[in-house]
Amino acid sequence: MMSLEIVESIKEKISSLNTSDLIKYIINNYKNVALSSSLGAEDQVLTDMIFKVDKNSRVFTLDTGRLHSETYKVMDATNLKYDVKIEVFFPKSEDVEKLYLTQGVNGHFESIGNRKNCCNIRKIEPLKRALENVDIWITGLRASQGITRETMPLIEWDENFKVIKLNPLINWSEKEVWEYIKANSVPYNKLHDSGYPSIGCEPCTRAIKEGEDIRAGRWWWENPEHKECGLHKK
Repeated sequence: MMSLEIVESIKEKISSLNTSDLIKYIINNYKNVALSSSLGAEDQVLTDMIFKVDKNSRVFTLDTGRLHSETYKVMDATNLKYDVKIEVFFPKSEDVEKLYLTQGVNGHFESIGNRKNCCNIRKIEPLKRALENVDIWITGLRASQGITRETMPLIEWDENFKVIKLNPLINWSEKEVWEYIKANSVPYNKLHDSGYPSIGCEPCTRAIKEGEDIRAGRWWWENPEHKECGLHKK
């Protein structure tokens, strides 16, 4: 069966399910399923749902080498709560060494090209390795997170990574995310309490100001239409 036909087949089976039942259906009926987690609020919701179905399910994260200390704390808290060890992928050391030689430690501030090059080395290449044997890639994307995500569907074929991409929270509101976290005592990054709705690498993330878009703190020096690292293309 062709990839697009598989996507349509799965879509037909899950479109009427609530999110918890959707996760349960996917975990119980398909092999090679993985959640890529940034350890942000949305991904923590999905981690909780997934481990409630099967603690042996695959959840991985990308350690870019420039994460906030709070991100490591929530990773540790998650491992302890669910009695797991989240899989961690790192950038290749030789690529980071070359990056520093060519554009310096903080060259990503100098141009969009430099920033995307940094993202490619620290995030895209490790993600490609992480997804090598994955058939269904689960993400915590939500449509209301920004203009680059408004039209993303529940399930799609990701041509960039050649994998089926499932976005179970695509229609969730931020309020629903936090209601779930509180109701289920899900560990979360404490930066969320300090005005960080979206958390990435420490140099490229700041708290947002009142009235700003929830992803305004990511790559804040760039225009909104550029604010993706390449993990999630439109």
